[in-house]
Amino acid sequence: MEKRKKLIWVILAVVVIAIGSIGAYYWYENTYFVSTDDARVSADLVNVTPQIQGKLLELNVEEGDSVSKNQILARQEMNNIADSNVDQSLVRAPISGTVIKKQGTIGELWSPSQTLITLIDPTKLYITADVEETKLGKVRVGQSVDITIDQFSSQKFTGKVKSVGEAANSAFSMLPSSTSSTFTKVVQRIPVKIELNKFNAKILPGTNAVIKIHVK
Repeated sequence: MEKRKKLIWVILAVVVIAIGSIGAYYWYENTYFVSTDDARVSADLVNVTPQIQGKLLELNVEEGDSVSKNQILARQEMNNIADSNVDQSLVRAPISGTVIKKQGTIGELWSPSQTLITLIDPTKLYITADVEETKLGKVRVGQSVDITIDQFSSQKFTGKVKSVGEAANSAFSMLPSSTSSTFTKVVQRIPVKIELNKFNAKILPGTNAVIKIHVK
């Protein structure tokens, strides 16, 4: 009987310690960090468009190619263009970067309003994280951030908070507000831009990430 009581007390002690440890962990995480898995790798897209309307004669790049600023990417047919203005028929890269999307096919007619190629600067990737409004008060520009990118599950990245959005994501929604008498309050999320510190890996824009902002 005595052994049974001791066993019960041991079990109770283990349960209390386990609950206490879990509570301490969540207190620590919520006090010193703001975390979310609603995050992704982002990049500023640079759309390359022709200067004139004309048939596409040459397209010199493929998706994944690295290009230099002012490099000739494509050439169009010169219709009614003087030889002195031949540069208008050339499509050049406005930045040094990587081709992530190629739209054109040789022989097609393209105009200045159409995006022929899309580029990014792979050295200027950043993380866009959607943070709950109830946690936003702790977030400040310049705070350090731990980052895990799904593409590299075992590799850790670091960064810092670059900017905090001026409106919730819902403010940009095109859907009309509900006019019914039933109202369900939803926690809103605000986009936070996180600048990545120097990295050597080839990170793909659009891939998922998990972030942990050091708020204390």
